[in-house]
Amino acid sequence: MTISQDVPAGPAAAAPTWALIDDEQCRRATRTVELLGRRWSSGILLAIARGAVHFSAITASVKGLSDRMLAVRLKELQRAGLVERVVEPTTPVSVHYRLTPRGRELLEALQPIVRFGLRWDPPRLEDD
Repeated sequence: MTISQDVPAGPAAAAPTWALIDDEQCRRATRTVELLGRRWSSGILLAIARGAVHFSAITASVKGLSDRMLAVRLKELQRAGLVERVVEPTTPVSVHYRLTPRGRELLEALQPIVRFGLRWDPPRLEDD
């Protein structure tokens, strides 16, 4: 999401104000945040980024994720262009998932949110 053509770029530039974001940019940002905010979506993306590329490995990497919900979320992430399903014509057929360039870029954009969570979200007890 670009803020505005009028905002100067570079380290010396003043911080942009949120007033410069137009309605269409706001709608697009909202759709992205809603997709990531769906239960399991971020965990699935992170699991794939960390090397869990097969269905069973992704399920095992995301605590509490069921096979059914993984299938649903993978389809959503594929439709959004964040994840690609790759079928290798071997015997037996091998299927794996990988992040698209868009998915990798989105994970890069999540880094400030991860830092925010590490700074401001208190550690949870095991019972939470």
